[in-house]
Amino acid sequence: MNPHISTTGLALSRFSAGYPKRQVIRDLTVPRLPRGEITALLGPNGSGKSTLMRAMAGLGPSTGELSFDGENLLALPFARRAEKVVYLPQTLPAGVHLHVLESIIVSQRAAGGVHDARSQQQVMSLLRQLGIEHLALSYLDRLSGGQKQLVGLAQSLIRQPALLLLDEPLSALDLNYQFHVMDLVRRETRRRNIVTLVVVHDINIALRHADCVLMLKEGRLLAEGAPSRVITPEILAEVYGVRGRIEPCSQGIMQVIIDGLVGSAVPA
Repeated sequence: MNPHISTTGLALSRFSAGYPKRQVIRDLTVPRLPRGEITALLGPNGSGKSTLMRAMAGLGPSTGELSFDGENLLALPFARRAEKVVYLPQTLPAGVHLHVLESIIVSQRAAGGVHDARSQQQVMSLLRQLGIEHLALSYLDRLSGGQKQLVGLAQSLIRQPALLLLDEPLSALDLNYQFHVMDLVRRETRRRNIVTLVVVHDINIALRHADCVLMLKEGRLLAEGAPSRVITPEILAEVYGVRGRIEPCSQGIMQVIIDGLVGSAVPA
C-alpha cells in the first residue's frame, strides 16, 4: 500500500444485497479500500459480483453500511449518492441515437459539469487516451460491443467520480485494448485519488493490475487482500475447481497457469 495515499476510502460493514425473495450478498464486511487503489472483484459465475456492484450504486435493495470517507452512502438520497458513485454496467442501454461526443457531454452535464471550450478539450483528450477519438461523430447505436464499452468508460470518467464501479469493462475488448484500458484505469485511479472496483474474469488481469482482490463465493467474501495473498492454488481449487500454479513469467510478473480440473488425472 502506498504510504502517501489518503487513509480515507470505502468500507463495508455487514453489507447484504439481492432481491425481495432472494438474498445474494450476505453480511459482507471489508474494513477499508483506500483511495488511489484498484480492487478487483473475482469469483465464479453467480457469486454475486454484479449484484454487489449494482447495490453499491443504489440500483438494488441493500442493508448494512456502505461508507465512503466516513459517510454512510446508504443514508443518502439517490441523487447525492450519484454525485460520488459512478457505475458502468456490462452493457450500455440499446437504441441511444447520439454521437459519441454528444453522449459524453450529456454525462458531463449530468454530473453538474459545464460544457465549454475547456471541457470540450477534456472530452477529446479522454477519447484520445482511449484510442477512440476517430469515433467522436459516430452514432452509439452503430458501434461494436467493444467500442461501446470504451465509450461507456469515457462517460464514467468524465463525471469525475470518487467511487468508480466497473462491471466487466473488458469483456468485449481484444487483448491489446484490455491492457490499454487497465493501464488507463490504474493511472486515472492514482491521479484522481479515487476508489475503483472492477469485476474481471481473467485472474491474470487482477494479478497484474489490482492493488487488492475481493474473492466472492456464493455471495460471501471468501478472501480479501493483496492479489499475491488471495490468488493461491488452494483458493483456485476451492472457488473455481481447478488445479493451478502461480509462477513468474519472463518479465517477473506473477501469472496463473491452469493444469486441469480438480479431481482430473495429473499428466505424467
